[in-house]
Amino acid sequence: MEKVANSMLTGADGRELDDEFLRQANPLRRELLAHCYRMLGSAHDAEDLVQETYLRAWRAYDRFEGRSSLRTWLHRIATTACLTALETRGRRPMPTGLGSTSADPSADLAERTDVPWLQPLPDAEADSTSDPASIVAAKEGVRLALVAALQHLPPRQRAVLILRDVLKWKASEVAEAVGTTTAAVNSTLQRARAQLAKVSPRPDEVAEPTESEQRDLLDRYLSAFERKDVDALVRLFTDDIVWEMPPYAAWYRGSADVANHLANRCPARPGGVLLVPVRGNSQPGFAQYLRDPADGTYRAFTLQLLTLTTEGISHVANFMDTEVFELFGLPLTRESPAPDRESPAPARESCAPDREFCVPATEKPRTF
Repeated sequence: MEKVANSMLTGADGRELDDEFLRQANPLRRELLAHCYRMLGSAHDAEDLVQETYLRAWRAYDRFEGRSSLRTWLHRIATTACLTALETRGRRPMPTGLGSTSADPSADLAERTDVPWLQPLPDAEADSTSDPASIVAAKEGVRLALVAALQHLPPRQRAVLILRDVLKWKASEVAEAVGTTTAAVNSTLQRARAQLAKVSPRPDEVAEPTESEQRDLLDRYLSAFERKDVDALVRLFTDDIVWEMPPYAAWYRGSADVANHLANRCPARPGGVLLVPVRGNSQPGFAQYLRDPADGTYRAFTLQLLTLTTEGISHVANFMDTEVFELFGLPLTRESPAPDRESPAPARESCAPDREFCVPATEKPRTF
């Protein structure tokens, strides 16, 4: 957008387009980013496609007749750009989407650097709108389980389902956006819904606790990690919890196997890990830093996103690529915390589910 903003384009009627275009289009950027993210499964790729969308729209703005809203027009351009990009890109799965079964927690772990893994999306980059119904749809539309499930659909089915079921477009509007007929849209939508039903979350996986219950669950999770108390963690898990760690292909299902992994492979040690609450994909999580014994510096290790249900924590996604820290605006290193903060009591407000980032940037992270 800098290239667009720093230039001046005049239409055939002599009107200056830059200021007018940017004034109307800029408020839609986050919404478009969320849309491209649902299509692509990558926050970085989504940002690139939003830039491409704005550039295409800017070039064509003098021909925009206003027969549809600017929002619809920009989403149409973004959808076309995403479909074109997906012609040369594979899907972005999570380890559970590779078709393998739950791994043996005692087996060695192997990275799959050949797989373009699904990336998380910081809540600060999620859709922003003043419409309550749109806010709910936006939050549900970027949840990790749904975005991962969308990766199982062919690109055109993915686009149709997102436009119809997430953005609530009419079938005729979708048909115009993807260049087909209304009948074809309805048929494609039916196939997409059927495929999604095979891999989409069960109802208990999306039924959330109340805000106070979420806060309590997160505080107990944090406290258990501070003590490296695996038994206490297991009590917070659902019986069929899923634990996955891209770029490692192995994943675990069930509290017993996850406990085995945490007890024997998790490098966290009391006083050796910093935990910073974050939010991504409309879910709570934690950025973890491991202490380097050579100099005492805490270095980025993994970023977790948790799925909370009324029965407990049902899913933990560990993104082991430290590039994710930069995506969330987090530093790759942190200094050692003050001695009096090595074993703090859980802060009741530290993980409030309505925060974009659960602690102020000036507050030192807690340890476990």
